[in-house]
Amino acid sequence: MYFTDRGIEELEKRRGEEEVTFEWLAEQLRTFVDLNPDFEVPVERLATWLARLDDEDEDEDE
Repeated sequence: MYFTDRGIEELEKRRGEEEVTFEWLAEQLRTFVDLNPDFEVPVERLATWLARLDDEDEDEDE
């Protein structure tokens, strides 16, 4: 288990039953980066990865 898995597990345990929109998630990511500018690059990479998940499926179809 990676150290970061603990945070993911906590998130799932505490908020796993909730439903959120990507608009809400984007706002939370912006707020987090505003408060923690050192994490701008990792958050940007995560957001880009999430945004492009469907692109991998399209590449496999070609």
